[in-house]
Amino acid sequence: MSELEIDRIFQAMADATRRDIIKQAMLREQSVSDLAKRYEMSFAAVQKHVAVLEKASLITKERRGREQIVHGNLESLRRAARLLEAYEGIWRQRVGMIGDILSGEHEGVRP
Repeated sequence: MSELEIDRIFQAMADATRRDIIKQAMLREQSVSDLAKRYEMSFAAVQKHVAVLEKASLITKERRGREQIVHGNLESLRRAARLLEAYEGIWRQRVGMIGDILSGEHEGVRP
């Protein structure tokens, strides 16, 4: 993933409403109108949230007649999860190194 894609994904997911929209779209496809009924905000505000999520590739929209149907994009969520797992791996490695240092097993360092 490019830095821009990563930024878009995590900026989009930084908002609680957008995270809930992702969740709802993953549970079942639904129209933007149906999504808007769930929130105490204007239809236009929900549309803006959906646009941010679509730009981040976390959801997709398709037009069916007069409605725009929203679907969750599982592959984008998986890419975000893999990135977080990579960061977790870095931290696990660091914790392991700290353990080695404390036990005196790291490059001749003795406690």
